[in-house]
Amino acid sequence: MPYAIRFHRTGGPDVLRWEETALAEPADHEARIRHQAIGLNFIDIYHRSGLYPVPLPSGLGLEGAGIVEAVGSAVTGLQPGDRVAYAGGSLGAYAEVRNIPADRLVKLPDAIAFETAAAMMLKGLTAQYLLRRTYRVQAGDTVLIHAAAGGVGLILCQWAKALGATVIGTVGTDEKAALARAHGCDHAIVYGREDFAARVREITGGRGVPVVYDSVGKDTFFGSLDCLRPLGLMVSYGNASGPVPPFELLELSKRGSLFLTRPTLASYAAERGDLLQMAGELFEVVTTGKVRIEVKQTYALRDAALAHADLAARKTTGSTVFTVY
Repeated sequence: MPYAIRFHRTGGPDVLRWEETALAEPADHEARIRHQAIGLNFIDIYHRSGLYPVPLPSGLGLEGAGIVEAVGSAVTGLQPGDRVAYAGGSLGAYAEVRNIPADRLVKLPDAIAFETAAAMMLKGLTAQYLLRRTYRVQAGDTVLIHAAAGGVGLILCQWAKALGATVIGTVGTDEKAALARAHGCDHAIVYGREDFAARVREITGGRGVPVVYDSVGKDTFFGSLDCLRPLGLMVSYGNASGPVPPFELLELSKRGSLFLTRPTLASYAAERGDLLQMAGELFEVVTTGKVRIEVKQTYALRDAALAHADLAARKTTGSTVFTVY
């Protein structure tokens, strides 16, 4: 029987278990995929820790790439042997083999390796909707991207730069600042040493930016609001430092009638047509070289606990994948 990472209680990385699992034949609208690579994302920590509650016991992980082994009777457009990738849906990517609704799978271009796909699907589709739909970045815009050296951050920096934007990013160390600059970040702010809101105002001549992409949460939220120009958009899409505490909506009006959104990939990719369009744009910027996906760390799937500990300790940069072969 195949193995998978599962957890029976919430907590630290030590709750993760490498377990043998039974797997039924695919249901009518499902496909069975044998993973070649699996993505590690910060949201995995939220699920494991209980910040985002899930029914227990549970699998873990939302992103993977592999080969179709079997399809259900109602599945069209996929067949055994197809190279596929996915992001989102139900938890369970941390597995050697799994069944998944076929309409969540997209065929993988031959030019994109499994490891690259596993490193980019969740992060890349997130970057796509953030830059092209939540706020449609245009040439000449100046944007602020927090955690610019992280997995989503490096993709956002490159893609925004390719769109003609000036990119301001925040990072934790000088090493991460150099990494962000190498991936399109024009101004890298080391937030432990600089007041990022004051620095953004200085860079923009006091005007502020039209949009902030904030995956950090509690520690940066109010500073991010201070970076926005009037009528600017605050995009809060993560909680790496903890959830944003309750606040008075009047804070938005006091700072210039600001807009605030808390988007999710699940909402933007709920319709298959949207998913295919988003994936198509992502594959295009990657295969043309506008966005480079760099796997900075690789772990064996059975070592998921170590990978989680390293991610939480901010020891990782860029994208991390698990291998299962």
